[in-house]
Amino acid sequence: MTPRAILPWLPNLITVARLFSVPAMVYFLLLGQMATAFWIFVLAGLSDALDGLIAKRWHCVTTLGTYLDPLADKLLLVAAFVTLSLQGYLPLWLVILVVSRDVMIVGGALLYQQLTRNLQLRPLLVSKLNTGVQILLIAVILAPPALGLSLPEAAVALLIWLTGLTTLVSGVAYLVTWGRKAMQSDEPR
Repeated sequence: MTPRAILPWLPNLITVARLFSVPAMVYFLLLGQMATAFWIFVLAGLSDALDGLIAKRWHCVTTLGTYLDPLADKLLLVAAFVTLSLQGYLPLWLVILVVSRDVMIVGGALLYQQLTRNLQLRPLLVSKLNTGVQILLIAVILAPPALGLSLPEAAVALLIWLTGLTTLVSGVAYLVTWGRKAMQSDEPR
């Protein structure tokens, strides 16, 4: 297979590699090897940027990739949140909020597709902000042992509450947005 033939699938291959990084990250978190888990998390984040850059730059966006990429992102973050909560690094209420929001988004997307047959996967701006805050929180939890840093507890606590707030606002924004669209598509013509 020539490099030119591989290029259209390269972003998807990178995304699949990110999917496979999730169990590795969880494994090292459970072993307490936070530094290794941190670097896996960082590489996964870089792979997310890389697959998007390649897909857009060389026009290799695929339907599979539009579903696979957000799935890989959600799986990485949910796995990190759940595992870090089980180890006492994150409060249970935050993990329940994060997981519930993601389940609601996936369930809402499936329901919306069923009702309208016109699902367009475009993240809301507040959702992008929320994802950024979630990533920052995981990095802040994992970075101290990996980089020898010491962070003030108040800063971590503030970031936890900010993550909770943006998660809640993002979830409500999706409910409102999809609810309006579903009601508009259900109106008699």
